[in-house]
Amino acid sequence: MSRLNPFAKLPGLNTASVLLVENEEHFQQSLAEALVKETSVTVSVRLAKSFPLPVENDESRPRIDLVVFIINLTSELSFQSAEASLKYLEPGYFLGKVCFMVTNARSSSVPAERLDAVRRLAASLYCPLLFAEDQTQQGVTNAAERLLTILKVAAGFVPFTSSLYLSNLTRSTLPPDIDQPSFD
Repeated sequence: MSRLNPFAKLPGLNTASVLLVENEEHFQQSLAEALVKETSVTVSVRLAKSFPLPVENDESRPRIDLVVFIINLTSELSFQSAEASLKYLEPGYFLGKVCFMVTNARSSSVPAERLDAVRRLAASLYCPLLFAEDQTQQGVTNAAERLLTILKVAAGFVPFTSSLYLSNLTRSTLPPDIDQPSFD
């Protein structure tokens, strides 16, 4: 079991690599298909259910520019899997090369505590938290466009902007009353 290191390999020429991590794989495939339609740069998409990644594929694996944890809020297992996978990332990834994408946030069956837990996790790691609609093609396309913006910065395709700078602008923050009891 090896840890994923952001600077262990050289970057590919005009290539950006993203690793989509989702335990249940509902949204992962459609998002990957939308990401590879990008024409200005070559996007390499890797899919994983969780970490650690297999060691036998380590040599053929490209440098990963962005790791995206997709969390389905209707599933507690999805959040637990993402949380457990974080320990297999080197600390260098948390300098602007990790983000969380949440699906099904509008569902009435989602407990508010689970959304708060995801927000706390993203804020504690200073990572962006994106919300995506996975039920429609337009929602998938919008999510892919937002991810491509972050991916281009993380891969170094945007001049005078670093992923650490973008991470500071887009990181998740907590409202001051999130730990206060609700009076609903």
